[in-house]
Formats: sequence, C-alpha cells, structure tokens
Amino acid sequence: MTIQFNDETFRDDFTFRNSAAAIARFPFPFHEDSYMYSVNLEPHTTLRPGSPFEFAFDVDEHYLAEMKERAQVLADDPLRCQSLPHMTLAGWDLLEYIMEAKARDYPDMFSLSKNGNAWHWVNKPMQIEQKFTFLDESTLPCGPLEYITRQTQGDFALLDQRDDNLWMDAGMITTQADWSLDFDIGMNFFEWHAPVPKAHEMGIFVRALKFLLNLQQGAPTRRLNWTMTVNPLLDTSPENYHKWGPMKTGMTIDTIGQQQHLRVELQTLFRLPRSNAIAFPIRAYLCSFEDLVSVPKWGRRLHRVVRGIPEELATYKGFIANQPLMLEYLSQYDDGAATSDGIFPDD
Repeated sequence: MTIQFNDETFRDDFTFRNSAAAIARFPFPFHEDSYMYSVNLEPHTTLRPGSPFEFAFDVDEHYLAEMKERAQVLADDPLRCQSLPHMTLAGWDLLEYIMEAKARDYPDMFSLSKNGNAWHWVNKPMQIEQKFTFLDESTLPCGPLEYITRQTQGDFALLDQRDDNLWMDAGMITTQADWSLDFDIGMNFFEWHAPVPKAHEMGIFVRALKFLLNLQQGAPTRRLNWTMTVNPLLDTSPENYHKWGPMKTGMTIDTIGQQQHLRVELQTLFRLPRSNAIAFPIRAYLCSFEDLVSVPKWGRRLHRVVRGIPEELATYKGFIANQPLMLEYLSQYDDGAATSDGIFPDD
C-alpha cells in the first residue's frame, strides 16, 4: 500500500486539502435525509476496502501532518495527555493493540518484532525505530499511552470500568470538538456526557452504557459522530476557544464553500485484555462543503439534514448562527432528487 502524505497545516495559513481519493473515502455520517441521535453502534469489522472502516486504525494522506499538529499542541499544552496512576497498564495495553494492528494492516510502513518482553518497533513514515522492554516505562522516551498516540491519528480516551460505570481516567486529546480532557478526567460516563441535549431524556446514554459495560475482548464496535468546523481546524478545544471561536463569524456565500467543514468522528471502542479497560479512539475527518457537494448524493442529503435538524442540536453542534448561510449555499446542490440508502457515494 502506497500513501502519498500531504505537507499541510491545520492552523494559521490552513493549507489542509483533501485529494479526490480522500473525498471519495470520507466517512459521510448521514445514512438518510434527516438526523436525530441514536446509539448507531455496529461491529468494527472490515467494511468496503479502501474506506476508513477497512482496518482497526486508519492511516491516510494526512498522517504526518496530523502527527506534527499533535506535537505542536502538546508542546503548547502538555495537559492534553494525562493518565491517572492506576491506568498505566491500560496504556501498555493500548500500545500493544495499536502496534500489532498497524504492523498487521500496514506491513510496508510499520513493523513489530518480539522476543519475550524485548520489543522492536519501526515506524517508517515518521522515521522512528525503538527497541524497548514491554511494561518497563524507563525504556521508552515517555509513558506508553503518550508514546504510541504521538504516532497514531485521532484522540484516545482510556475508560476504567468500576462500580457499574465507566470513568475517563486517561487520554490523549488534542483534536477534540469543544471538550476538555483536563476538565473531564476522572468523570464517569454520565458526567462527561452531561452537556449533550435531548439524548438523556431519550434514554440513549443509559442504553449505550449498558452495551459498553458488556463489551467483549475481540469484539470492537464503532459509530460515527459529527459537528461543524469553520476552517480545517483539528484543535477546537475550549482551552483555545479564543482562537477559533471568532472564526465562526464573517463567512459569506462566496467563502462558505471553502471555509465551512463537516467534521466527522469515527469513534471505535474495544476492550483491552490485560487491564480490562475500554479504549475509545476518536478519529476526526474534515471535508469542506465545496468538496462534499462534488458528490451529488452528499450535497442533496447535507442540505436536507441541515434544514431539518432541531434547533437544540444545531446550537449544541455550534452552527446555529451560520445555519441560514449554510442552507443558502447547499440549496444550490439539492435538485430534489431521491437519495439512495446508506452513507457511501453512488458508484
């Protein structure tokens, strides 16, 4: 597998771009012409070769740029990566899971060899070669959670299971959609989901927690979540709201196509074997409206979703003020034709 990695930025001059291939494989989140919360979980098994659902951890053209962005965020704010003392084993669990998956799924880019606890990891795209002793933190340049997530796209929360609940007790969170690890660390499942409107009275989180508490090893699951972002920002954290919040104003009908991005999170969950913790990777994908409407099915459907979404959800997802402008732009690409079922483009 050959991937041409982009030289691009997610801040300042915003040189991020999707190739035609990246647009075609974008994980468009709407399977029908309307949207309302649902648990929408499915097994995280191979689906559609070439899609973000093919492998356990997707590696795409944005890999090196995203890792450079993560390093910059951590340099500015080291608290974006935290792990409570009892989560160290879960960090090693995650390191092993990711290394094995990447070496298996992308053997031309990653390799892992083991001789007992003496391990040898090679990451060719990032030019990293590391010999270390598994479970011995002194043999890595940083803790196992931080080490492997500095080399893996997406955010990672590690959830400890106790007292019939899940607790966010560790994480690498640098590409989040307006929430804070420093605020949420140590919270339980219901506490960190408290700001979400409507879903609580619908009983969605009660059902989701029941499902997750019974998540089995070897049976990972996934779902898609989404929001909107003005400009291709990965770091839309509350800590930096003063930087990205003002960007929401000032778009026009002439600029919204390039500036407004649909931000989709591929959220996966899997049970870790040694610690029994749940790993919760959250991989963010960005696509501009201009690129989305190049796929006719998506242009039609996005217009209908934005038009019909309840006010509370539009407010929560941060685009209520720009909703009229979005509709003006997207309406140009909705000819009223029927759309096919599912999220993938029509071939």
